[in-house]
Amino acid sequence: MGGNGHPAQDSRQKSGAGAVRSVVFRGATKVSLDAKGRMAMPTRYRERLAARCGGEIVVTVDRDHCLLIYPLPDWEELERKLVRLPSMNKVARNIVRIMVGYATEVDMDSSGRILVSRELRDFADLEKQAMLIGQGNKFELWDEGTWNEKRDAWLGDEEDGELPADLESISF
Repeated sequence: MGGNGHPAQDSRQKSGAGAVRSVVFRGATKVSLDAKGRMAMPTRYRERLAARCGGEIVVTVDRDHCLLIYPLPDWEELERKLVRLPSMNKVARNIVRIMVGYATEVDMDSSGRILVSRELRDFADLEKQAMLIGQGNKFELWDEGTWNEKRDAWLGDEEDGELPADLESISF
């Protein structure tokens, strides 16, 4: 709910000087996949997805062995950047090969479901129970057990490591 008691509407609101903000997906939601690989998008995201991309979504893989779910316009923007990477750079070539190679367009049906292909489910070891994690302009889809293990490891990590310069000025 927004501060005025009405539902928060952060899907394409205007901010200062008439600029339009991007759709924002946040939060962790337990979801289920049926035997055919269909997954219902949580109700709270359906309107935003319909407004942003008419329910046209791209699912691809991530190096952490989860799936990434993008509204089509956001994926197309990323894909343009990916295919411009230098093909003579082995790391760049492999990232493009994996992310673009596995990218699969899916349509959200009238019930808010998407079909996750067997190849994508196999890559992420998805069976029935999964976690959908909002990441701003996209979602991550994890096997629930894998997510719980990774989350606990990240939370228990005592090493600070190198903090990116962009994060040094943010207070949490």
